[in-house]
Amino acid sequence: MSIRLLAASTAAIALSVTFAGNALAATELQWWHAMTGANNEVVDQLAKEFNDSQSDYKIMPVFKGSYPETLNAGIAAFRSKQPPAIIQVFDAGSGVMMAAEGAVVPVAEVLEKGGYKFDKSEYLPGIVSYYSKPDGTMLSFPYNSSSPILYYNKDIFQKAGLDVDTPPKTWPEVFDAAEKIKTSGAANCGLTSTWLTWIQTENFAAWNNVPYATKENGLGGTDVELEINSPLYVEHFQHIADLAKDGAFRYGGRTSEAKQLFLSGECGILTESSGGLGDIAKSGMNYGIGQLPYYEGHGPQNTIPGGASLWVFGGKSDAEYKGIAEFFHFLSQTDIQARLHQVSGYLPVTMAAYEETKKSGFYDKNPGRETPIQQMLGKAPTENSKGVRLVNLPQVRDILNEEFEKMLAGDQDAKTTLDAAVSRANEAIAAANN
Repeated sequence: MSIRLLAASTAAIALSVTFAGNALAATELQWWHAMTGANNEVVDQLAKEFNDSQSDYKIMPVFKGSYPETLNAGIAAFRSKQPPAIIQVFDAGSGVMMAAEGAVVPVAEVLEKGGYKFDKSEYLPGIVSYYSKPDGTMLSFPYNSSSPILYYNKDIFQKAGLDVDTPPKTWPEVFDAAEKIKTSGAANCGLTSTWLTWIQTENFAAWNNVPYATKENGLGGTDVELEINSPLYVEHFQHIADLAKDGAFRYGGRTSEAKQLFLSGECGILTESSGGLGDIAKSGMNYGIGQLPYYEGHGPQNTIPGGASLWVFGGKSDAEYKGIAEFFHFLSQTDIQARLHQVSGYLPVTMAAYEETKKSGFYDKNPGRETPIQQMLGKAPTENSKGVRLVNLPQVRDILNEEFEKMLAGDQDAKTTLDAAVSRANEAIAAANN
C-alpha cells in the first residue's frame, strides 16, 4: 500500500470514528430532585425509560435532599453559574422562582423551542393555573402535584370501636376519633399530620374558604399580610394543642416526617399529601382514605396543589432545551401520566391521563384514590382558594413552624401562637418586598 493511500485510509477511519463518537455522545441533562423512598424509585425508573427510548439525550437524576435543601442548592448553583438543566421545586418555592427573572425559562417556551405547542386545556385546570402567569403561560412543569387527604389505619379503628368503612369527615369528628384511639389503647396516639403549614394553614384556608392572607393570599400583589389568627384558625389549633397535651396528637416534624408515625402504627390517623400513598401502599398496612377534614358551615370548598414542579434554568444550549422539551413531552404521555398517578398517588397532570384512569375502572377497584382529584376540581376556586403566593413563602413557613413547635411543647396557647406567627411573618414579608 502506498504512503498516500495509507494516509487516506487512516484519515477516513479517523473521520468515521469521529462521526461515530458524535453520534454516540448524548446530551446530558441533570435533573435535581427531592424524592425519597418509593417516589425516588419512580424518578430513577422514568429517567431510565426516557434514556432507553432514544440516544440523543440522557437524563441524570441527582438527589439533593429535602424540598428546601433542593431549592437552596439550586439557588447556590445559579449564583455560581453552574445550575442543572432541570430542578424540582416544591410549591412553596414557586414565588421565589417566579421572582427570579432571567434565571429560568418558562416551560411553555421550552416546549416551543423543542417543536411542541403548549395547550393548557390538556392539563388539569387547578394544577396548570397554579404554575402559570396571569396570562396563562405555564412557567414550570407540574411533575408531582398532590392534594392533602386523610389516611387511617383500619386495624386501629377496629380496635378502638370506630367504623372502619367510614372515615371522619369533619375536624371535630377527627378529634373525637383521635381521643378514642388514645383512651382505648388501640394506639399510642390518635392523630398526626405532615406539613402543618401546607395542610393546616394554606389548604385549611382554601378547603374552609377563609382567607390566608390579604390580596387574594398574595395572588393580587406582593405586599400582603397574613390573616391566620382569625377565630377559626385559633379554634382549630387550640384543639390540636389540647390533643398534644394528652398525647392524642403527636408532632412528627416540619415536612413529611410524621408519615413514619403512621407507618409504624404509632398513630391511627394521618393527614398527608396524596403523594405519600406510595410508601403507605408499599407498607402492606390495612389502610383507608378519606377527604381532608373541614368545619361545617365553612367547607368543603376546594384544595390547592402541593408537591412540586420542574423548572428549567436559563443559559442552556439549544440542544439542551430540545432535550428538556423531549423529556417533558415524554412525561406528558397519557400512559406515563396514568401510571405515575396510579403508582404514586400524585395527581395526573393531564386530563387524558385522568380520563384513561377513570375508564380503566381503577377508581372502582381502589376506593378513595379519586378523592384528591375531586377535592381540587369539585368547585370553582374563590379568592380564598386559588392558592398562596408569597415572595418568601419558605421563610414564612419556617416562622410558622417555630411558633407551632412552641405551642405543641406546651409553652403557649393557640392564640398567642398565631398572633406571634402573623406578626413575625408580616415583618418578614415587608422586608422581602423592600
